[in-house]
Amino acid sequence: MISGGVSNVSFSFRGNNPVREAIHAVFLYHAIKRGMDMGIVNAGQLAIYDDLPEELRVAVEDVVLNRRDDATERLLDIADNYRDSGKLEEDSSAQEWRSWPVNKRLEHALVKGITEFIVEDTEEARANADAPLHVIEGPLMDGMNVVGDLFGEGKMFLPQVVKSARVMKQAVAYLEPFIDALKQEGQTNGKILLATVKGDVHDIGKNIVGVVLQCNNYEVIDLGVMVPTDKILKVAREENVDIIGLSGLITPSLDEMVHVAKEMERQGFDIPLLIGGATTSKAHTAVKIEQNYHGPVVYVPNASRAVGVCSDLLSETRRPAFLEKLAEDYDIVRDQHARKKPRTAPVSLEKARDNRVPIDWVAYTPPAPVKSGIHVFKDFPVSTLRQYIDWTPFFMTWSLSGKFPAILDHELVGEEARKLYQDANALLDRVEAEGIMKANGICGLFPANCVGHDDIEVYTDESRSEVLTVLHGLRQQTEKPRGPNYCLSDFIAPKESGKADWIGAFAVTGGIGEYELAEQFKAEGDDYNAIMIQAVADRLAEAFAECLHETVRKEIWGYVPDESLNNEDLIREKYQGSARLPATRRARSILKRVPCGICSMLNSLSV
Repeated sequence: MISGGVSNVSFSFRGNNPVREAIHAVFLYHAIKRGMDMGIVNAGQLAIYDDLPEELRVAVEDVVLNRRDDATERLLDIADNYRDSGKLEEDSSAQEWRSWPVNKRLEHALVKGITEFIVEDTEEARANADAPLHVIEGPLMDGMNVVGDLFGEGKMFLPQVVKSARVMKQAVAYLEPFIDALKQEGQTNGKILLATVKGDVHDIGKNIVGVVLQCNNYEVIDLGVMVPTDKILKVAREENVDIIGLSGLITPSLDEMVHVAKEMERQGFDIPLLIGGATTSKAHTAVKIEQNYHGPVVYVPNASRAVGVCSDLLSETRRPAFLEKLAEDYDIVRDQHARKKPRTAPVSLEKARDNRVPIDWVAYTPPAPVKSGIHVFKDFPVSTLRQYIDWTPFFMTWSLSGKFPAILDHELVGEEARKLYQDANALLDRVEAEGIMKANGICGLFPANCVGHDDIEVYTDESRSEVLTVLHGLRQQTEKPRGPNYCLSDFIAPKESGKADWIGAFAVTGGIGEYELAEQFKAEGDDYNAIMIQAVADRLAEAFAECLHETVRKEIWGYVPDESLNNEDLIREKYQGSARLPATRRARSILKRVPCGICSMLNSLSV
């Protein structure tokens, strides 16, 4: 097979991106026809061969195909004319597409995510069509098919696809009254039910999958979050759906998905079941879920795979081969899982307790909080929280991988990352200026001591005479030849030591009003901003956790009042309390990094 680094053929024109893009487009156009199988190229800066200015295309083609002895000189003569024009489609002729036939204008608007003229172009297409439905089934779906193809080929990214969906929805919304008047119904590629399973509230990834499927002419029924099994299966029957898709982010969601599969088997379903979400995997799907349901169970790692999977599952011709390959893959995964040896051997609880964290409670006295008790933070300033945002996970939400801020200049995804960053901050500007989303938080520091081996008594007041509650710790029970078997209780002074200690917890939200805003955007046909407001609220919540944790360290508990760390240091957890520090120093902060309860206390141990 044949592959190559395509950017090498244009390297002499570095600094002149329009000419480089033209060279890549021409080279690939001819090389693929001649048998090239794979090329390494910046997909975010790849021009379309047919869209190249004729003068530039001919000059580049003369060089690439070696058609003239003076080809090099002729290209050099015109190259500077394009140097400062930016991307080829953004030069002075960018509005030329407005003179194209209306069907091509609709396609262009969908591919580029342009909403400015969509209503007038849709009306023109409707006036020329025999029926309003034909506009959807004709030029609009043709345009979305182009979007789907470009996305599948890696020439478009998720944010661009969501913007295309916004254009599509606005066009369809304009046509709906006309369609309703004629009582017409269109054809779709299939009906798919999506739901975040019971016990889980995470749905940003699921929403993106839904948008991508809608862009490819699938009817999507989104049941939202925390959906119990009986509702999923009831709606699936009532709506006669073709596929059920389950999403989940937290670990308990994995067990809930197993339950859904078992119920589908018990109730006699045979439609495909899709599995997706951050904690899911092909191994878990093959070992735990697929074994409980005779119908197809397919792990879908990200939104870019969803369309291809659904298309194969609903195709009479492609489905058999797809399922045969899936069964082979699952057999291999199950075999690998069966032969996999555990990384560490289990040990008895007694042995684990004997290997607890060694802290000298005679020599170490826990610092008393400056302000014990409960502290409430209502309508916390968004302007402050913005300074604590970790932007890297924001881009991961949109399936753009890279560390911030380097991702903004990434060769492949940098351009789209910059657009996302600008859009997110524009939305944050609005949130801050208009107060359309609120951030509330609460934290508390409570008298506490360790009792027994793994438990923590929390007291009602400093007299420590009345127990408010007992927190039961979970100790690691695997062989630890070079370290302790951690339990949260290890970091609280034992009751018998006579030392007073405290434990802290806090909860925050950065998204009061987010749901209403997302629904408003959806009602306006703007899926892009509906997802964006969710992603922004998610970042604000995490930022609030970081901000409040710092406030606890410096002011409320106040054991490091002079701490001075920048945001990068906070993201890297360089504060006192990092698990890399000696145990007596890390004990304080470990007990307070609790964005959402005791589970997060345990997670903060970084073990």
